[in-house]
Amino acid sequence: MAGDAVKAKNGAMVAYDGRMAFKKLSGGGEGLRGMVTRRITGEQMELMEVTGEGTCWFADRASDISLVTLAGETLYVESSNLLCAEASLRTGTSFTGLRGASQGTGLFTTTVEGTGQAALISAGTPVVLRVSHGQPLQVDPGAYVAHTGNLRQDFQSGVNFRTFLGEGSGESFQIRFEGDGLVYVQPSERNTIGGQL
Repeated sequence: MAGDAVKAKNGAMVAYDGRMAFKKLSGGGEGLRGMVTRRITGEQMELMEVTGEGTCWFADRASDISLVTLAGETLYVESSNLLCAEASLRTGTSFTGLRGASQGTGLFTTTVEGTGQAALISAGTPVVLRVSHGQPLQVDPGAYVAHTGNLRQDFQSGVNFRTFLGEGSGESFQIRFEGDGLVYVQPSERNTIGGQL
């Protein structure tokens, strides 16, 4: 950094050189309105602002890190998968509906908007899958990390009588993406409500 700033997950700094200052951001860094929104939605993410000159390294439990470059678009990402973002990017929340409920992460997800870079963390190197018109994509809720583009998402359920008898495939719920954009999927599944059926 050369006198600029980044927003990062609280406690994610593992080393730095040069001169750095660390400040906890209340309510996810978007002031009182952001704090109220996060309290209501349950999409909590403790952030800190790092400013200074030098190099700062971030990490979280040896997770893989992927950089996403945004050019005026919106990144939808689970708060647990967002490591840091340039301070020029705005963060907020977006309603996910049943997708969030199936993941056990709540009904809202984090949004990152603007121009700049954000760093995602995942359990293993994520696969970036293209969704185009007429070519929808189904994703396991436990493997979903983030998405960008003009995508519509629907929640699909394959629950039937065999599922409740314990004879299901274990893939009872999926997220279906349609439109045009990119979906980031990790090669590991977190425990979800959908995965327990």
